[in-house]
Amino acid sequence: MGSALIGDEIRVSIDCDAAIVTARQKGRALASQCGFPSTDLAVIATAISELARNIVRYAVHGEIILRLLDDNGKRGVEVVAVDEGPGIPDLALAMQDGYSTSGGLGLGLPGTRRLMDEFEIVSDFGKGTTVTVRRWKR
Repeated sequence: MGSALIGDEIRVSIDCDAAIVTARQKGRALASQCGFPSTDLAVIATAISELARNIVRYAVHGEIILRLLDDNGKRGVEVVAVDEGPGIPDLALAMQDGYSTSGGLGLGLPGTRRLMDEFEIVSDFGKGTTVTVRRWKR
């Protein structure tokens, strides 16, 4: 059986730096409701920032969707970053530390994968990208 959604999801439209801050704050508050310790709240907020920043940088506009999950008593938070931007032409390359098309450090996607317990990415070149990450309460 899959994870069950606890309560309503929170959707934050991402199109500027202020929206990144909003998504981060809402994600941190949601994870706090789930009882995550402060260190995990910082990790989750950082992952949200990275995903939202990628939306602003590469796709201009997208959305962060936040959900609390329950998987047979195991509780966690799910973050989905969705955009209809240019997509990622080479996912394997994009997931390598140090690779960046924008001149950044190239730590966004690989760093987010390391921060969270689960990481999934689907990208259609020319159509957009969806990244889903989950962190489970220990």
